[in-house]
Amino acid sequence: MKNNILTRITTCSLIISSFYLNAQKTILELDASRTITKIQPTMFGLFFEDINFAADGGLYAELIKNRSFEFDKPLMGWQEPNTKRSSLNKESGSAAPVKVQADNTVFCRVEINNAQGYSLINEGFRGMGVKKDAKYNLSLKAANHNSAIKKIIFQLIDKDQKVIGETSIVPKSDQWTHYTAVITATQTQGKAKLKITFQGTGTIDLDMISLFPQDTWKNRKNGLRKDLVQLLYDMKPGFLRFPGGCIVEGRTLSDRYQWKKSVGNLEQRKTMMNRWNVEFNHKQTPDYFQSFGLGFFEYFQLSEDIGAEPLPILSCGMACQYNTGELASINELDPYVQDALDLIEFANGALTTTWGKIRSEAGHPEPFNLKYIGVGNEQWGPDYIERYKVFEKAIKAKYPNIIIVSGSGPSPDGEHFDFAMQELKKLNAELVDEHYYKSPQWFRENAGRYDNYDRKGPKIFAGEYAAQSVSGANPNNRNNWECAFSEAAFITGLERNAEVVHLTSYAPLMAHEDAWQWTPDMIWFNNLESYGSANYYVQQLFSTNKGTDLLSITKEGKPLTGQNSLYASAVKDVKKKEVIIKLVNTAPAAQEINIDLKGAKLGSKGSIVRLSSPGREDENTFSDPKKITPKQSEYTITKGNQQLNLPAYSLTVLKLKIIR
Repeated sequence: MKNNILTRITTCSLIISSFYLNAQKTILELDASRTITKIQPTMFGLFFEDINFAADGGLYAELIKNRSFEFDKPLMGWQEPNTKRSSLNKESGSAAPVKVQADNTVFCRVEINNAQGYSLINEGFRGMGVKKDAKYNLSLKAANHNSAIKKIIFQLIDKDQKVIGETSIVPKSDQWTHYTAVITATQTQGKAKLKITFQGTGTIDLDMISLFPQDTWKNRKNGLRKDLVQLLYDMKPGFLRFPGGCIVEGRTLSDRYQWKKSVGNLEQRKTMMNRWNVEFNHKQTPDYFQSFGLGFFEYFQLSEDIGAEPLPILSCGMACQYNTGELASINELDPYVQDALDLIEFANGALTTTWGKIRSEAGHPEPFNLKYIGVGNEQWGPDYIERYKVFEKAIKAKYPNIIIVSGSGPSPDGEHFDFAMQELKKLNAELVDEHYYKSPQWFRENAGRYDNYDRKGPKIFAGEYAAQSVSGANPNNRNNWECAFSEAAFITGLERNAEVVHLTSYAPLMAHEDAWQWTPDMIWFNNLESYGSANYYVQQLFSTNKGTDLLSITKEGKPLTGQNSLYASAVKDVKKKEVIIKLVNTAPAAQEINIDLKGAKLGSKGSIVRLSSPGREDENTFSDPKKITPKQSEYTITKGNQQLNLPAYSLTVLKLKIIR
């Protein structure tokens, strides 16, 4: 009886709420004749960090894990089914790492005692994704002692050990020699492995064993995973920030990201542990390392490919303050500062410069036209400000036109944030990076955050934001629809304040279904498939409809920042001759709005793009990747006010053609 009464009360409340919302029509005034400010081309971009296996095992299309035997445990990722550590293995064989002291590299020495009994298997990144009839480029280095081994056979095998692709090479020299071959997969398999067997007995040395799909982004050898780059390209991003994130800082200064170690010959890029390897007890990933196959040259190239401004972030001599907080003293900052100056030369320098020549030799003689550089990730306190000053002085002295991104710490409020903003404003900082990992409610309540920001103060880079369905860094966070539409509400406030906010990006960008550390994430993938979350489509709708000029859209003279659970922003695209209006309804019932548009003569046709779902907990998944995706329809422009119905829990983009 009690449950029935509660059900009736809840039902009545929803009916009353629905009646109230539908009974009143919200009238919005839009002035299309006056541009408030120009929208920056960088307004909506992408933040990439190598977390959640986003690089190795993700965007970087290499299928072999620990290809150069450089992990802390050199044979991690490799299996020897018939080999026992405490045996002479006369009926099989064994593999052992050999360290070259001269350059601190490692290779694998294989002793084959019985070729019929020995095999070496690589497990890939939670398996290998291969597709039927697709071709895969195999390469390796080998030194065949005394010509003992007559042939090396490489087989793709499925979970039942069935062969689903095969090739071989004949090792002809006892000196290190590079070999290549091609494997064609006969089945589609998400958890394949690579099995290596041998003909002959004796000793052979192996290194840099690599397997790449031929069908990579732009068909580049040793390139990037095509479907993942396509999702980035489809965002039409204004910038790409890389390589992070906390990965920039390192747990200690010695394991910080050093960009110079990520360029040049692949074999000379030193593998190192990824800091997310041991960061969270809830998701230990002891096999998470960085090969740097995706390095700074590849990041710049990717930025160019997807039409985004490159935005590299560098260490400022401070390790992550959540970890050791180790500091490089002020009088030891020169190498860190020089890294920043050399990076600008690498990106923009002439072919006659040291680093410009290295860029050219990598295959890009033209400059990358770098405009931005970030100093530190989310450091805080006086130590950061002191170091920032040193970087700013040196960079501006040599490259006065480079825009420097500074940081306000890990949170959008609190004493660290207040101190940083106060000090950076005194320094006339150009662009301050703010981060927000808050509840969906916080995002809805802060749509007016920048309405009162000083227009003459530093410009804002909303560098990391994502609504947390449970709490920050909680493994139970979901990419649900409430998080996404709450972010949409917040983004209307970012767009309305384009005078102040010049760059924005969601974070983190990517996550492997079987190897993530942090949720939520914008794009999810496994070894074969990928999809954009509801959050992805929110970002995409804003990014692909950013326009060129900010317009005023108000209700009774005030911006719409949550009144009746409604949010709005408006822009004009002078190139496409459109007025574009973004409208978010976070209420559980549909609402009617009228738009009183003045200052432009409209045509007869327009369009509506809608993103909506009835349940706040709804989300896209591998089984239903298109559950929440934009739906477009034609809109007939009427004389007088434009009338529109906004579904419950929805983001609507209304595009109206302008005649003049």
